[in-house]
Amino acid sequence: MERQITIRHRQEELTATIHYPQKEADAGSSRVPLIIICHGFVGSRIGVDRLFVKTARELAQDGHMVIRFDYIGCGESSGSYGSEGLESMIAQTRTVLDYALSCTDVDPQRITLIGHSLGGAVALQTAVRDRRVKNLVLWSAVGYPFNDIVKITGRDVYDTAVKSGAADYLGYSFTPVFFESLAQGQPFQEALKFTGNVLVIHGTSDDIIPVDYAFLYQKVFWMRSEGRCDKEIIFQADHTYSAGPQRELLLKRTRDWLDEQEHIQQEWQHWSI
Repeated sequence: MERQITIRHRQEELTATIHYPQKEADAGSSRVPLIIICHGFVGSRIGVDRLFVKTARELAQDGHMVIRFDYIGCGESSGSYGSEGLESMIAQTRTVLDYALSCTDVDPQRITLIGHSLGGAVALQTAVRDRRVKNLVLWSAVGYPFNDIVKITGRDVYDTAVKSGAADYLGYSFTPVFFESLAQGQPFQEALKFTGNVLVIHGTSDDIIPVDYAFLYQKVFWMRSEGRCDKEIIFQADHTYSAGPQRELLLKRTRDWLDEQEHIQQEWQHWSI
């Protein structure tokens, strides 16, 4: 079952879709694991070629509760995307997490964020600030927010925003505040502070965010004293995994990894008892 909701964030409304788990919780537990999907730059909760819709429905089949939502000014949410910044997106993600945990059947020990592109950087930095997040899945994650996004928009958009106070890109009005917040974001440095388990996935044909970032992320995550990191490089996958075989591999690897985390959690619970 799916339900569209609106989540209040300060003066704005975030439009979201909840996917309820399609199978019963495991024996001995009445609560279900939660996944929140964080979309990328000027994206939406639907995703390119309905990537997030398909992902959420498949994960719900596996027994997860899934929430996909639109950041302020994106999709059907209110507000202006270009006037917000990275810290605002982190705060919005935490608001969605607050809402999710108000649902009585969510297990607070089994919370995962899936972040794509800029959403990957947002998911990572949210997890660092919010210890309720136990696992991370990063799809084609941005590594240097300012450089990566300016490369997408073009330097002229940034220069115009600084000079005029706002600049148009694809119908969105971007302010200096937005770009300044990106410059302050340092995902590779912050990665060291996350203590949970991580899955990093990237495609070799990604011409927007370099596949090299996946290797850098894994190297940084491996430097931590706790928490494991797995990596999957998908041959010929583009930035949005738009081709059928590559998309199927993305979803299979993600589902298998999440299932593995569930087994680890169950074993830990049995051992602690």
